[in-house]
Amino acid sequence: MSDCKKGSILIVGSGIVGRSWAMVFASAGYRVNLYDVVQQQVTFAIENIRQQLNELERTGMLRGTCKPEEQMLLISACSDLAQAVEGAIHVQECVPENLELKRKVFQELDDLINDDVILSSSTSCLLPSKLFSGLKHVKQCIVSHPVNPTYYVPLVELVPHPETHPAVLEQTYALMKDIGQSPVKLTREIDGFVLNRIQYAIIGESWRLVNDGILSPEDVDLVMSAGLGMRYAFMGPFETIHLNAEGLKNYCERYDVGMRRVSSSFGPVPEFSGEVMEKINQAMSQRIPPDPEHLNSRRQWRDSCLAALAKLNKEIKSD
Repeated sequence: MSDCKKGSILIVGSGIVGRSWAMVFASAGYRVNLYDVVQQQVTFAIENIRQQLNELERTGMLRGTCKPEEQMLLISACSDLAQAVEGAIHVQECVPENLELKRKVFQELDDLINDDVILSSSTSCLLPSKLFSGLKHVKQCIVSHPVNPTYYVPLVELVPHPETHPAVLEQTYALMKDIGQSPVKLTREIDGFVLNRIQYAIIGESWRLVNDGILSPEDVDLVMSAGLGMRYAFMGPFETIHLNAEGLKNYCERYDVGMRRVSSSFGPVPEFSGEVMEKINQAMSQRIPPDPEHLNSRRQWRDSCLAALAKLNKEIKSD
């Protein structure tokens, strides 16, 4: 257990995201206090985490060097926020994506913390300027947006408030690296952050291709899963084009005219509703019926694939 004792982390919110964060921090040896307003909710969360860790060990996907029972000793539950925040070096907020709710949580935390604790939000789309402005400890606030499922997908987007102290960004970056995540530092806040901006660009063009009758929804997904996604699983778009020619500069010299021509032909932003939405929904629902049983089964399949891919990625990664 000597390698499984580090600082204390407070997780506010014991839903799926909060439980994932708790497992990630505990896997790296951090003590975790999991807080929720309802004691029954955190009790359920603790038992769910225990089941997940045991299953991860059984399948060989458990992160860290400690056994599940050792990691569980690092995770405790609490329904008193003032008590939960005591001794924490980092607070990771994971309540539902509601601005007023999140602001209320951070206002409560603002009155409880000292000048050394970092306040971090898991929000996927709320800007730091909306979340943290007006707080006494605004310089200690930052967004650390994980990707679902956090345990298998390591990316974390670090988005500072305009007043966030540079040291807070660097300390959060170092913490995320220490727990085995892959953080990226945004120099300033931007609507949608980065992952969703890129994702929405792909979804938008995919939507237009279906709307224009070019491809079926199933084949659009196949273009990604059997095409671009194969490369993007271990390298990004810039390295991809760098390797597809004699370097990135050579690629741009060869293909800049075509890239500009095709890019200028993209249509307007779709409505994401109406007839095309019904068509895509029908295709997805035929493949995976949208009931809890089928969706959860497919999510478990997704997570097992991501776990295997993460393991492979770690083995082949050269940097």
